[in-house]
Amino acid sequence: MEKGLSLPQDCRHFLHSLRMRSKYALFLAFVVVVFVFIEKENKIISRVSDKLKQIPQSLVDANSTDPALVLAENASLLSLSELDSAFLQLQSRLRNLSLQLGMEPAEEAEEEQMLEAEEEWEQLEPRPPAEAPPRRHVLLMATTRTGSSFVGEFFNQQGNIFYLFEPLWHIERTVSFEQGGANAAGSALVYRDVLKQLFLCDLYILEHFIIPAPEDHLTQFVFRRGSSRSLCEDPVCTPLVKKVFEKYPCKNRRCGPLNMTLAAEACRRKEHMAIKAVRIRQLEFLQPLAEDPRLDLRVIQLVRDPRAVLASRMVAFADKYETWKKWLAKGQDQLREEEVLRLKGNCESIRLSAELGLRQPAWLRGRYMLVRYEDVALRPLQKAQEMYRFAGIPLTPQVEDWIQKNTQAAHDGIYSTQKNSSEQFEKWRFSMPFKLAQVVQAACGPAMRLFGYKPVQDAASLSNRSVSLLEERGTFWVT
Repeated sequence: MEKGLSLPQDCRHFLHSLRMRSKYALFLAFVVVVFVFIEKENKIISRVSDKLKQIPQSLVDANSTDPALVLAENASLLSLSELDSAFLQLQSRLRNLSLQLGMEPAEEAEEEQMLEAEEEWEQLEPRPPAEAPPRRHVLLMATTRTGSSFVGEFFNQQGNIFYLFEPLWHIERTVSFEQGGANAAGSALVYRDVLKQLFLCDLYILEHFIIPAPEDHLTQFVFRRGSSRSLCEDPVCTPLVKKVFEKYPCKNRRCGPLNMTLAAEACRRKEHMAIKAVRIRQLEFLQPLAEDPRLDLRVIQLVRDPRAVLASRMVAFADKYETWKKWLAKGQDQLREEEVLRLKGNCESIRLSAELGLRQPAWLRGRYMLVRYEDVALRPLQKAQEMYRFAGIPLTPQVEDWIQKNTQAAHDGIYSTQKNSSEQFEKWRFSMPFKLAQVVQAACGPAMRLFGYKPVQDAASLSNRSVSLLEERGTFWVT
């Protein structure tokens, strides 16, 4: 009975042992499979790692590979799922990097990426300011009583232009030259050299000619300072100094003595510069200025009917024309020859300069414009636009407003810039004796023909407004 009972127990032990061995075998097989799989994955990761080591560090940095995706220092991962995930992500990164390792499509891809990066950078990077327009240097070249003060206001009223009114007056008052010959040429050279320095904003050059001489670059004797807005605005307009008399004060505000240093700094800050001068007679002397690379010179020569010029000068400079007045009053048949020759010389000087400018030599091409005062008086805004277009400077509404307000004014002083220009420009016709007009027509005939001023044959024609004294001319500007 005991043996019969023991058999089943042995059998149970055998079966239990068999089951345990089977479990161990299955576990061992599972471990082997897992080990093989891990080894396979480790080889893949190793190849990927070797490939990454061959890639330049700059490329790796540029693609910002996440360190969390790379194997840990012990070359193992926490789980197979993490390994699969990491491998897939590394494979994706590797594909992008491999495109940059020399294959032809990679170059195109790299170029596209660089272009995209550049576009993004351009959008983020602040754009540089627009290039400033070139600095222009405008010379309004005229003679006395041609309306140059009025026309000069077209440039004086524009805020971005540094405007000087007759700065060469100081040179004429200080340096004396006799009329004609080498002395006249010498004066022209002095005027030219001073003009060049002024265009370069070297205002200190004037200190050598101002009387009394400035002290510490301060002076209260600059000629017609009030006719230049640039010398009467901040910061050039310094606080008023009590008991200091300024001979030519600013018109609309009271300022202290002119500080040449502040004026020179203001000149350099302005975009453009303009100078009105009635003491530059010979255009050929300006060639060194036109050829100076530091300057961009534009010359506007303003002319007026010589009969009107003489009539105005006889009023404005009465003392200098006493001989003419006596001739008219006493009814003498002839003037003194030197008086007529002086008049003729002035007209010829103007004519020769204009002919040179209209020929447009190479050094002056595109830099010269001839303007008749009568055309400005009849169509001020149109002529202002033409002058600004010639100078290459945009005309601002500020100037347009000034022209509208000041060409319809009732003022008519000798030096006034406010007048009804369309009515005033021929006012001289009703006060000039015919025999005086005849003298001017004989002495200045060539200049009158060049500029389009018609002579009159009798007193009735001279005083008849319906008889035009102007030939129609287009803009005297050849580019």
